[in-house]
Amino acid sequence: MTGYRAYSYLAAGVDYPEFELAPEFGRVPAYSAGLPPDQQERAGRLLADSVVISLHDHPVRFPARMEETPQYNRTGRQHTAYAGLAASGMTVVFDNMMDGTACVTGNAPWRWTDIITDLGMRQADLAHQHDVLVVRRLADIEDAHRTNRVGIVFGLEAATPIENEIDRLDVLYGLGVRQIGIAYSDSNALGSGLSEAIDGGLTTFGRRAVERMNRLGLAIDVSHSSDRTSLDVCDRSSQPVFMTHAGARAVWDTPRMKPDDVLRAIARTGGVIGMSAAPHTTLSAAHPLHSIDSVMDHFRYCVDLVGIEHVAFGPDTLYGDHVRLHTVFAGLLGHGTRSSPPFEKVPYVDGLENPTENFANICGWMVRHGFSDVEIRAVLGGNILRALADVWV
Repeated sequence: MTGYRAYSYLAAGVDYPEFELAPEFGRVPAYSAGLPPDQQERAGRLLADSVVISLHDHPVRFPARMEETPQYNRTGRQHTAYAGLAASGMTVVFDNMMDGTACVTGNAPWRWTDIITDLGMRQADLAHQHDVLVVRRLADIEDAHRTNRVGIVFGLEAATPIENEIDRLDVLYGLGVRQIGIAYSDSNALGSGLSEAIDGGLTTFGRRAVERMNRLGLAIDVSHSSDRTSLDVCDRSSQPVFMTHAGARAVWDTPRMKPDDVLRAIARTGGVIGMSAAPHTTLSAAHPLHSIDSVMDHFRYCVDLVGIEHVAFGPDTLYGDHVRLHTVFAGLLGHGTRSSPPFEKVPYVDGLENPTENFANICGWMVRHGFSDVEIRAVLGGNILRALADVWV
């Protein structure tokens, strides 16, 4: 690790406004898995030797005062957490950038120019260092693993910025995007999002877009798409479909989780289901205080439903107060019209609070609960590699 800090090729406070950012280490107390020495050694070995892929995280530092995030985002510069990534054990992280908070030039997200600004700024910074590489093909993942670096796959949680211009998918692909969602909370030209009272499914334009994504080699994500839209995508796509970060509605009954028919449809495409840990999403009746155990209840359910070969993790974490972020952007990050079961809020998700700790704790949990090395390697990244081999050019 060279010690490079984000945008240090510029002068903070001169070339761009400076903010006090959340730390990459020690923001909350460390999670204690309580593993005996032999299990700790095995978990550490598996993490070090395996290709480890997060289907969805935000590996960037947010302001220490989360309410400053709108002003921070207006600079166009989210700061990659280089030190945190180096200590994470990850080989690759799917990074959806500012995404639904990308209000660089206005007060609403998903503007085309804002997304292009975000994508360009991040890659300008990455070009000035050597520890993190941008992943555009499978060989780049192999390179990251071989050289002990971390690869970033750029993506978007919704295709809303393309509006009704299908060639914009090609533009995004040319600029390095390799994964894209269909819709977020609000519907768009492709299909329905989670917040709609009426689920219209995939549109005619959406069907054309899915075909173009397949031909380009863009991995398709339905995490924030409506149920009908998700099923339509699985029917339409000739390639594996991903749910990069959600959970099972049978475990926690909210629109943000996916019902069994959607989970099965994703698996039938050869796709992969990623478990999310965004605060107050993947709760469970058995573990209503959101923690790694709640998330693993969703994991176990999905493994039993579709098989371990179709399950992975997209924890959806970041460096900063994620609970507060949801409050700051409550109007933009709504997740449906139905209310959730009652629950007690937590200040953070114990065990899955940030990208640095996620996979060490996931690996330790699986070791403690009797999973084999083959199963653990598959979940850590092998399943995703298999699906990407069918999708990417």
